[in-house]
Amino acid sequence: MDKLCYMTDEQLVEMYGDGCNEAFDALLFRHKDALYNYISFHSDNVQDTADDIFQETFVKVIVSLREGRYTDKGHFQAWLQRIAYNVIMDRHRQSAQMPVVSAELSENLLTASTSPTEVCHETHLVNEQTLLDVKRLMNHLPAEQLRVVYLRFFEERSFKEISAVTGANVSTCLARMRYALINMRRMASEHGMMLSLI
Repeated sequence: MDKLCYMTDEQLVEMYGDGCNEAFDALLFRHKDALYNYISFHSDNVQDTADDIFQETFVKVIVSLREGRYTDKGHFQAWLQRIAYNVIMDRHRQSAQMPVVSAELSENLLTASTSPTEVCHETHLVNEQTLLDVKRLMNHLPAEQLRVVYLRFFEERSFKEISAVTGANVSTCLARMRYALINMRRMASEHGMMLSLI
């Protein structure tokens, strides 16, 4: 096990593909803390939920590795996060819930700015309703657009980082963001939603 610690992820993946279970143990040991923290953050730090997602993620990882579907040479951590993200999003869709939209996200999406300390209670309620409307609109975006919006505004990732996580090139990620904003504005218009914070 000691010598495995010095091998690259790709070498360990290859060894595991050749039947060396210790190689997978080394991969798990190397990445489990970072992956669990990633999952926990996106599970509102609910331990039972994070544990379930973590286990489901590694089941998918094992199946993918055994079937030879790992092709992200040099990006094993990003590949793990992509699988975990897909598991998380599947759960969100199943429960028809999305993460709480932050004020910063709404400000960026809707080109408006406000400070909670500067608004009265009535204005605060209006803004809360706006955030709920934004959540509903996000839930109706195509999966690839939703993912880019989520990574950009919830995780504050650069488009280069989003490209590494999603496997799409930067230009494609930028296009998906642009279409997501267009789609959200169109849906808002169709439903008579006033998407601006006051």
